[in-house]
Amino acid sequence: MGGARGVGWVAAGLLLGAGACYCIYRLTRRRRRGDRGLVLRPSQSAEDLTDGSYDDVLNAEQLQKLLYLLESTEDPIIIEKALITLGNNAAFSVNQAIIHELEGIPIAGNKINHSNQSIKEKALNALNNGSVNVENQIKIKIYINQVCEDVFSGPLNSAVQLAGLRLLTNMTVTNDHQHMLHSYITDLFQVLLTGNGNTKVQVLKLLLNLSENPAMTEGLLHAQVDASFLSLYDSHVAKEILLRVLTLFQNINNCLKIEGHLAVQPTFTEGSLFFLLYGEECAQKIRALVDHDDAEVKEKVVTIMPKI
Repeated sequence: MGGARGVGWVAAGLLLGAGACYCIYRLTRRRRRGDRGLVLRPSQSAEDLTDGSYDDVLNAEQLQKLLYLLESTEDPIIIEKALITLGNNAAFSVNQAIIHELEGIPIAGNKINHSNQSIKEKALNALNNGSVNVENQIKIKIYINQVCEDVFSGPLNSAVQLAGLRLLTNMTVTNDHQHMLHSYITDLFQVLLTGNGNTKVQVLKLLLNLSENPAMTEGLLHAQVDASFLSLYDSHVAKEILLRVLTLFQNINNCLKIEGHLAVQPTFTEGSLFFLLYGEECAQKIRALVDHDDAEVKEKVVTIMPKI
């Protein structure tokens, strides 16, 4: 990198540590035709590295410098730009492993407690992209409780809330960490019912992950859920929401069969999700959807009908 023609070190303009100054290069990505991979070329300035471009692909040395910059500076503008660059690079599987080796997850994770909401969001995005790597998930799981608290206590429909929900969704794709959300299930349904369309879809993605795990079924059905939940089964509801609430019912029902709970009704309190899903009003709403205009919705309902 240091021998690339026409490229010199550019002063970063920051005094880091004991006067040490990292000067950073950017490599931009160019796609080759025919999916032949990525072509990397050196950039011209340190600021280019943190400009938030989705075309940035950094090597191990550059990632190390970026993480040092992120850990050392207190400038919120630089922190936010560095987190954007880190998040963009964490989207690449090779960089997910490098970030893990460089202890980048704790550095990004420490920023989710920052008072600046934009920095919190960018830190959550960086963790989210890195969470695709299983080894990174082991390190990220220590932040799950904090992320849940931020999601359920912060402003509704905010960028931080959505970023947190996306991270929780990625962390629950497998069953390994789903149990950590057990005490937050009722809160998830509250956000589902009060959030806007984007928030509803993201919460449902998370709930669908949980609903596929028989070990989470009882916790889901015990959750106290407002009766307005059943309005999500109305025919006028957006397709991306309607299909997901139908799938939620289907998944829970399948898990109940696996666990043998349909033969003997468990004890659930009134106002629980169980009473809503297995009440006559829900059955009527689902049966009415058999005449829905959308073919995918009708197909889903036909699949579910024998189980009502």
